Amino acid sequence: MTEVKREVFGQMPREEGGGVVEKFLLKSDSVKVEILSLGCIIAALETKDRDGEFSDVVLGFDALEGYVKKHPFFGAVVGRVANRIAKGRFTVDGKEYQLFLNNGPNSLHGGARGFDKVLWSPQVLPNGVCFFRLSPDGEEGYPGDLKVWVTYTLSGGELAINYRAETSKTTPISLTNHAYFNLSGQGSRDIYDHEISIEADSYLPVDDTKIPTGEVAAVQGTSFDLRQPVELGKHLQKFCLDGFDHNFCLQQAQARRLVARARHPPTGRTMEVYTTQPGIQFYTGNNLDGSLKGKGAVTYPKHSAFCLETQNWPDAVNKPHFPNTLLRPGEEYNHTTWLVFNAT
Repeated sequence: MTEVKREVFGQMPREEGGGVVEKFLLKSDSVKVEILSLGCIIAALETKDRDGEFSDVVLGFDALEGYVKKHPFFGAVVGRVANRIAKGRFTVDGKEYQLFLNNGPNSLHGGARGFDKVLWSPQVLPNGVCFFRLSPDGEEGYPGDLKVWVTYTLSGGELAINYRAETSKTTPISLTNHAYFNLSGQGSRDIYDHEISIEADSYLPVDDTKIPTGEVAAVQGTSFDLRQPVELGKHLQKFCLDGFDHNFCLQQAQARRLVARARHPPTGRTMEVYTTQPGIQFYTGNNLDGSLKGKGAVTYPKHSAFCLETQNWPDAVNKPHFPNTLLRPGEEYNHTTWLVFNAT
């Protein structure tokens, strides 16, 4: 059985539009999750180690103030389009659209005020919570009134995140959750002792602004071959890597399938990622620099967390040979990602 509770988390500042931010607590025997109505943010996720001890394994803040200030999308749902769009530009049905540039020359994670920075309308379910919002035509430069539903449900050790959307005009869409994980517990120094595997035969090389070059490259014989588990610290060292921030190309199937696994041998905690999405961005917290004070006043240095963001491929709207990212009127966008936690 899953227990669901709701409580007030804080009040948005007047300059951010005001409004009450609520927190929803989902609790099973093995997992406890806290989700905010601001940005559908996973603010805490506690899971057991092999001795049955709970630890919070996601980065974030104790109070609303941290989430209202600038932060690297901790735990948030990002959209309309996750990841980067080159030069913030795309053309749909012969019309060119220009987005806000918030990542060097590119648009990232929805723009200046994306889905992560707005209040959503919650509805409590027997085993979770469903958040809804209408993203109006022209918001952040995107076409069409977009209705979006994000549903979190918890069953035992499995947290499911379902994303649905409908639009009044053709628009690109790619939704993901940007949780930062450290399976030894948030606030731990690094993720070097984690074992990671990703079920992908190819990945997308990027230019120096992190935009895919268009090539779909085989992982075979490269540092991107994570089909067998690697110990992250040793792997980065072996290949002299600064870290990962790349899209791995998944098998193109709408069915649920295992796409990634993270394991922390010292505690026995594992997280398996299943999804219907065509890609997964593996990010190793390269831009964390210790400047942010997180939960319990700990700082988050470089490589102190990883993200496994299931999504469409970056800049797909400008790359016809990438999976389709356009949603048309009368169609439904519908994707699910499942995070399965256990300890061995």
